[in-house]
Parts: sequence; C-alpha cells; structure tokens
Amino acid sequence: MTELALPATRYANSGEVSIAYQVMGDGPVDLILVPGIVSHVEFLHEFPAYTDYLRRLAVFARVITFDKRGQGLSDRVSGVPSLEQRMDDVAAIMEAIGSKRAALLGYSEGASMSVLFAATYPERISHLILYGGFARFTNTTDYELMFSEEAILKAAEYWGTGAFIKRLAPSRAKDPAAVSQFAKFERLSASPGAYKATVQQNALIDVRRILPNVRVPTLILHSRKDALISVENGRYLASQIPGAKYIEYPEGDHVGFLTDSDVQGGLCGDIEEFITGNRGSVLPDLERVLATVLFTDIVDSTQRASQMGDHSWRRLLDEHDRAAQRVIEKHRGNLVKTTGDGILATFDGPGRAIRCALAFESAATQIGLPLRAGLHTGEVEIRDGDIGGVAVHAAARVMALSRPGEVLVSRVVTDLVAGAGLKFSGRGSHELKGLPGRWDLFAASL
Repeated sequence: MTELALPATRYANSGEVSIAYQVMGDGPVDLILVPGIVSHVEFLHEFPAYTDYLRRLAVFARVITFDKRGQGLSDRVSGVPSLEQRMDDVAAIMEAIGSKRAALLGYSEGASMSVLFAATYPERISHLILYGGFARFTNTTDYELMFSEEAILKAAEYWGTGAFIKRLAPSRAKDPAAVSQFAKFERLSASPGAYKATVQQNALIDVRRILPNVRVPTLILHSRKDALISVENGRYLASQIPGAKYIEYPEGDHVGFLTDSDVQGGLCGDIEEFITGNRGSVLPDLERVLATVLFTDIVDSTQRASQMGDHSWRRLLDEHDRAAQRVIEKHRGNLVKTTGDGILATFDGPGRAIRCALAFESAATQIGLPLRAGLHTGEVEIRDGDIGGVAVHAAARVMALSRPGEVLVSRVVTDLVAGAGLKFSGRGSHELKGLPGRWDLFAASL
C-alpha cells in the first residue's frame, strides 16, 4: 500500500461473529486503535483529517482499526456486547493479523475496555494509551465526573442529526457541511435504537477497581477543552494507574482526529515517543501543486468487453490508451495512469484540460468507445508518480455524474477559464460523496 492509498477492509472471526478491521502501515510495532461508542472503518476516511491521523501513526507502527461487533461494518448481533466480548474481538483481530504483542490506544469508551484487556493479558500488551477516557460511564455518589444516565439517554434522541458534534468536536460545530457529514457517520455507524441500547449497556461500565492492577507502561492523554468527557476523568485515571504518565493538552476536541493539525501532530508525536522512545519520524514529504485533474471512463465498458471477448477488447483498449497519450501530450498534460477503462491526467491550465477532454472524447468516439469525463481544479499531492488529495476525489465524483459523451466540470473550473472561448451548460447542484457542501456542475463545449 502506498502512502496515498486507503486500506482494505478485512474480517476476523470472533466465534461466529465477523469483525471488520483495517491495517495501515508496516512498522515494527502493532498499534490497535480501540474505538469510542461508535465507528465505521470505511466512512471515517471521508474525514480527511482522520486518514492523515492514521498516516502519522503508520510512519512508526502497523496501525489497526476496527468496528466493534454490532456496528459499522461488523456483524450485527442481538443485544449489546459486554466488555469481555469486546476483548475477545480484539484478541480475534490479533490472531487474524499474526500479532503476538501490541500497543493499545483506547479512545473514549474504548479506554475502559483497553484497561481491562491490559490488566487481564499483560503479556500481550506492550503499551497502553488512553485518550479522552474515563473509569466509570455514569455518575454515582463517589464518582461525579461524568453524567446521569437520564442525561445521556436524552442526548440519544438527537442521534443521526449531527447535533452530537457540539460535544465531540465543538471546533467544527459551526460548519454546516461538517455537521451534515457527521450526521451521516452517526447513521451509518449505528441505528438510533442500537445507539440507545449501547448507552444503556455502557451505563454499567466501571473499571475503577481494575486500575491499580494495570502493570503495563501507560500513557494518559486528555484535552483540557474536552466538551464531552471532562479533563478530571483523565486526571483520575492517571492518579489510579501505577506509574502512568499523564499529558494534558490546552487545546483539542474530544474527537482527536478532527482536531487542529498542529494539535494532532503533537498528539501523534507523544504517542510515538511513548511507544518507541523516539519522536523523529515524520510523514514523507509530498509535493503539493495546483492542477486541473481529469478523469475519464469508458461508457458500459464491462458489457462491451463481454460482447467483444478478451482479445478484441484488449486491442481496442490499447488503441484507446495510445489516443489518450497522444491527445494529452498535445495539450501539455501529464498522463498519470490508465485505470483499465479510463485515464487519470493532470494539467497546469484548466483551459487546456477542457480542450483535451473534448478532443479525447471525440477521438475515442471515432474508435467506438464513448466516454464520460470529469474535471476539477485544486491542490494535489504528488509522490512516486501517483497523485492524491481532495481534488482527485472531487474530479472522480464529477466524472461519475457526467452523461455519455459529456465533459462535466466543477464551478471552480468555469471560473478560471472565463473569457477563454469555452461554453458551459448548467447541470445543477449536487452532493459529491464524501465531500462537504453542494457542488455546481457544468457541461463544457467549444
């Protein structure tokens, strides 16, 4: 997997239950991220800061993420799993990836299970890190650092609306696009009923008596501005776990991967230093440039390949690829790669990119391969001959909405070519999967 690729989702068998997990990086240390109350290992990558967070950690570790049983992409089950069952699922993932010993990074609710796992299986845990964690889920007369069960269940009434972001990531709560995206994450992770059942089960969590039994190296991390789990909970954990190191951040949200990049970098640096003793690892430098990205796709390619047969289809694809190379070079573009039934290219000028797309569509039609094409201008990351970044995803989403024989572009492209003699027809406002807001799209012509 390259630095720009996203990890594939795989499954580990925990008894009769399939647990979805992903692996990023190939470092010498295994780092298992134990999620909070809900997760979705694939949709979380729609938050660019989340992927950046994992990549920072993957510089020095093999990073494993997963969905608890009953939510995300893991099997749905009757009832709500206990902490013991959740421990079994972590053990099943370790078995599936061949991990004999790992560091655990427990986040929020996941901190409690991570404490229990580390105390129960100290020979399997090299380091324990708790971020935004707590020892008990609800208040009691001798622990008043959390909430009443009634208050927690009241909050469950707004599940799926994105309102929870006000507590999880208040720094993003005034961004309508972020709220909408978070609402979708909630709905994909768990239904309202499943979330409410999880909250009721979590009300029973209390690992206070376990804390003195933790004997593995432990790091407690907490933000002073955590709007969901007060910082006093982090201080309590640090006071009860023997020898625990405690770091309190002056800034940052409860959801670490949505926080400011500099804060996120400090968090990852502290985790790396605690596990490895070093703090020098950095993400490989990626060259970033402004470019117009072109994606094309052959219309009904699968059906045509089936009708023509492999040999004839391969010969036609070769002709398609040669035409692409010829037209792109003529318009001073860069052919990044062919995609099997299309191409990905970049240009240093949006006008040349549009004219190239129109010329290539015409050339492909002449050899019997109608195309659809999409363009967007934005910053791209360049490494090892490939490209990545939001602009690449946007161009792909625009292309997916284009009609056969159409070159579809985003508004930023039309704005940049004003006066260049090109014509545009409005194609409406659309949501692009994984990207915030609505996007105005236009069909280009000469």
